[in-house]
Amino acid sequence: MGTWDIGPFDNDTAADFGGDLDEAAAGEREGTVRCTLARVIDTVGYLAAPESERAVAAAALIAAQCPGGEPADPIYGPEEPLPDLTGLRDLALQALERVMTEPSELMDLWAESDGGSWRANIRRLQNVLLPQPPGEQLNLI
Repeated sequence: MGTWDIGPFDNDTAADFGGDLDEAAAGEREGTVRCTLARVIDTVGYLAAPESERAVAAAALIAAQCPGGEPADPIYGPEEPLPDLTGLRDLALQALERVMTEPSELMDLWAESDGGSWRANIRRLQNVLLPQPPGEQLNLI
């Protein structure tokens, strides 16, 4: 099927990533997310679309645990519980920035179709992942 919409899990590669997380031992899930992000950040040359799609899905899982984040896709996202991934916010931001920097196959592919909506979705994830200024943090007392 390939890609069917602009969401982080709206493609086969991201859906497979969700399944891979479900199959991983509970103690390995954070490491899987971390390695997915690091692989994209460390790519100097051409960044292939599948690597980017996994990184966007990983960033969405982290954003889902942040204030203002939306829940991960209930159909194609992982079903098994994830550990606290909020410590990976900076890596997620770096990975999303790399996905949006040439040379990036995923960015090129979206430029050929509904790129504006896809880019807006990536910016929304980035905004959720940005640390909140101290004066704006929620007081949960």
